[in-house]
Amino acid sequence: MSSIELTPSQKNILQALINQHREDESAVKGEDIAQRVDRNAGTIRNQMQSLKALQLVEGVPGPKGGYKPTAAAYEALEIQQMDEPATVPFRHEGETVEGAIVEEIDLSSVHHPELCRAEIHVQGSVRDIHEGDEVIVGPTPLSKLRIEGTVDGKDDTNNIIILRIGEMTAPSEEPEH
Repeated sequence: MSSIELTPSQKNILQALINQHREDESAVKGEDIAQRVDRNAGTIRNQMQSLKALQLVEGVPGPKGGYKPTAAAYEALEIQQMDEPATVPFRHEGETVEGAIVEEIDLSSVHHPELCRAEIHVQGSVRDIHEGDEVIVGPTPLSKLRIEGTVDGKDDTNNIIILRIGEMTAPSEEPEH
């Protein structure tokens, strides 16, 4: 657990930086972050100074410069960095969401079919996903779990989608005798 307390605005900006950096694998310009989080570029520059002071961001000078997240940035947002994460398909309105990594699936109220929900934790932006949209997650690598449902809510800051589960399947294997 990270001991750095960030404001929701700082979390949002840091998450946008990490998402963009993961896609491009290069320094990210403040203007690009500003566009992603719908803020003024000056606000981003000011926030980046405080994030640099916390050693969460490093500045890259020059024409191809911008900002890069540090390892501490991933820790502060509790994002696990993996060289080759297992791929869990993630589909939104029938289309595969490129660059999104399903990090965690939390199930709640599975004993109550009408209230069954799943929290889908995603590395990558969930901004284009809205309430009422159809989402399919899976199959997962080991259990082959596949969840279909409707978006019930989301948390853009933490990249979490709340899914009202319509169908959940995990093929059972025949026991070996």
